[in-house]
Amino acid sequence: MTAPPEVSDRPVLTAAQETLMRRATLGDQLRRHAQTRGARPAIVTYDAAGTRAVTTYAELDRRANQAAHLFLSMSVGRRDRVAVMSRNRVESIVVYYGLLKVGASFSGINALFGRDEVAQQLDHLRPSVVVVAAELEPTVDAAIAGAPHRPQIVVLGGDGPRGFDGLVATMPGTEPDCVVDEHDLAMIVYTSGTEAAPKGVMLTHRHYLISTAPAYTWGLRCRDDDVWLFVMPLHTIAGIGSATSLLLLGATLVFPSSVAPADALRVIRDEGVTVLAQTPTFYLALADHPDFGTATVGTVQRCLTYGGQVSPRTVDAWADAAHGSVWGTYWGQSELAQLGSVGWFSRLEDVPGNDPTWIGKPVGHLEIRVVDEDGHDSDTGELLCRTPSVMIGYLDAPEKTQAVMAGGWVHTGDRVRRDDEGNLFFLDRIKDMIKTGGYNVSSQEVERSLQSHPGVARAAVVGLPDDYWVEAVTAFVIPVEGSDVTAEELRDHCRTTLASYKVPKRVHLVDAVPVDAQGKILKRELRRRGAPA
Repeated sequence: MTAPPEVSDRPVLTAAQETLMRRATLGDQLRRHAQTRGARPAIVTYDAAGTRAVTTYAELDRRANQAAHLFLSMSVGRRDRVAVMSRNRVESIVVYYGLLKVGASFSGINALFGRDEVAQQLDHLRPSVVVVAAELEPTVDAAIAGAPHRPQIVVLGGDGPRGFDGLVATMPGTEPDCVVDEHDLAMIVYTSGTEAAPKGVMLTHRHYLISTAPAYTWGLRCRDDDVWLFVMPLHTIAGIGSATSLLLLGATLVFPSSVAPADALRVIRDEGVTVLAQTPTFYLALADHPDFGTATVGTVQRCLTYGGQVSPRTVDAWADAAHGSVWGTYWGQSELAQLGSVGWFSRLEDVPGNDPTWIGKPVGHLEIRVVDEDGHDSDTGELLCRTPSVMIGYLDAPEKTQAVMAGGWVHTGDRVRRDDEGNLFFLDRIKDMIKTGGYNVSSQEVERSLQSHPGVARAAVVGLPDDYWVEAVTAFVIPVEGSDVTAEELRDHCRTTLASYKVPKRVHLVDAVPVDAQGKILKRELRRRGAPA
């Protein structure tokens, strides 16, 4: 048997040649797709006028290379950070891959942020460059005015010396000659901040290549011929994380200009969309529209949902219109590079115990523990996780990183129940558990009770300081338009489904509740504001 050659017998290669020959990075996979499936649509976009544009994998790779050369010309390279503030558009993905190809990391900024919120994130991130949509440029300019850190600015859709299109027009579309490693940061994703100040979660190329993207195939049943209606904002882990995994797999993303039912149904029909991922209210709104039926949604194969259980009426309507489609419920966190558990059902009867808190079972790459307040294994308690997808840590927050990774497990802050078959049931965020009169109350359980009333569109429940109860169960309820439901009626309704100590002490009827860009309720804001005057 011939012995392997000594290192000295191997060919002499440049650093870039050596890494390109065998490395695994996100940008490399885009280049490979351009070679093997270049004509396949990577991203389809619709503007407000309904104009359709297609970017193939070959075109996306070429434009990403141009963006990479632009960033190199701006002295952006390995380990630099770039912030992007824009609504979903193909240029944001082009910029993202351009950064990956030079070894820099992407960090999105919520397009709904005001000046002070943008300034806070930029002060923490300290990016070399901020890429901003033209309509949001004044907000960024105001945010960095007078700031000690002054990044370079590039404007998407803008003219003049800062305009992205003009800057990349003269750049080559060839692969940049850069050394990039799978352990380099790919993204810094800020948590939603529903409980406290947002934290910057640091994720590498490796997280997605070795763990999260494979879990999309094992857990979410994703394939290269999937066509996704993609409405998740790219500044979130659901947005940039899902886009990363799906483009790694070679799927097609469709960016609609609107998720209004008529617009969404038209795009689903015209693009032959096969996968949706949205809240139960979205599916119900589509099912209630006159255009809903096999002609518009017949191509849909998988309906992914989160934020509550879909109603029987919704399940029945979709079963009639999208024959053979299945429903998926899932759970994840930014700290785990997104995906943690998945469960599938065709009928509500398939849900274990008919329990709406079901979040499926852990995906293949995830190990879990459920522990009580003393850290002992238990059927009910905090969910702990370890996986190749675990983040590097929080940006510039070593104490918070150490706390969340204590004992070699990620402490998710989520309280769950695990049954004998390994199913997980989400009870609440631990910080959202209300301690009232010596009892622990799940805010989500009370919200589900309120939302089962036909006069309630949405409910948010928090504990507010109280001299007697310590925390009083307090509900903020948005009534259905035209409903004359009263606070006392809702309390009586809760008494039929909840133990007496769980019934809200106070119910406030409101027009709106504070939410983030994904529609998650900002409970810290409700606690800060307290009861309406």
